[in-house]
Amino acid sequence: MTAAGSPGLRPLALDVVSVQSQVVYGRVGNAVAVPTLDALGLAVAAVPTVVFSNTPHYPTMHGGALPADWVEGYLQDLTARGALAGLRAVLLGYLGNPQQATVVARWVRARLEERAALCVVIDPVIGDHDHGVYVDAGLVEAYRRDLLPLADGVTPNGFELAQLTGRSVHDVDSVIAAARTLLTGHTQWVAVTSAAPDTWAENETQVVLVTRTRAEVIAHPRIGITPKGTGDLFCAALTGHWLRGRGLRDATTRACRHVVEALRRTEQAQSAELLLPLPGHLRGDATLSPRRHTTAVAQQARQPADTSARARASSFPTP
Repeated sequence: MTAAGSPGLRPLALDVVSVQSQVVYGRVGNAVAVPTLDALGLAVAAVPTVVFSNTPHYPTMHGGALPADWVEGYLQDLTARGALAGLRAVLLGYLGNPQQATVVARWVRARLEERAALCVVIDPVIGDHDHGVYVDAGLVEAYRRDLLPLADGVTPNGFELAQLTGRSVHDVDSVIAAARTLLTGHTQWVAVTSAAPDTWAENETQVVLVTRTRAEVIAHPRIGITPKGTGDLFCAALTGHWLRGRGLRDATTRACRHVVEALRRTEQAQSAELLLPLPGHLRGDATLSPRRHTTAVAQQARQPADTSARARASSFPTP
């Protein structure tokens, strides 16, 4: 009997393991990440950390965090099935409690020992300016201690950046300074969403992309609706485009376009939940305008290693 379960059969090859929330109704967590990555040609395993009927802003909600040993078992069994030989990235989102952070960090460290080129992208879901902290308060320290040191990239919103760093992030310069405190060890970049809202131009919002040597502000249209799941979409789209060979700035700009197009589609349909962009319907937008905030130098964030046979045989255009 092979790892695949039957003699002579090959395991399902995975590009990305996505560890985050699952809902029965709605478009958040893996309900956003999996179709987004799949549309970019990446094979994804969805590992749930919580299972809810829907997000908490509805009058009723059922479900809760899964036991940490279940989450650990899901991850261990992916390894045992032999599905991770070509694994390229781990995407971490909403966690149910600090115990889950401990077991996920242990599993990620083991994968990094096996594959040093493995990319780890973390969306440290903690809360936002409107609602404050809406996860287990112990997760803030768990992210700092256990998970962020393993990340290549981190995608906090402005509120989460302040929680993780203990710094005020009232303008672009303070966002950059706070983000750079996270650029230690393995971590190469931080993309801060909804950054420094007091500095937004009318009808715009912005992402601040920070590396050790460069910082850029990427402004994009502000759509007048606030469905859940836009941060999950941004992180998944950025990760997917980065894995497809786009440069970090280009991947971030394309992720912004994903979010804008999703919001436009959601608004047009008057949908209560986020509607993802239709495949092939993402359009360029002249109002997405990267602005370099500091002088760039030659050092760049590393591109994710591409070890799959499919990717080696393919080339992806650059703009």
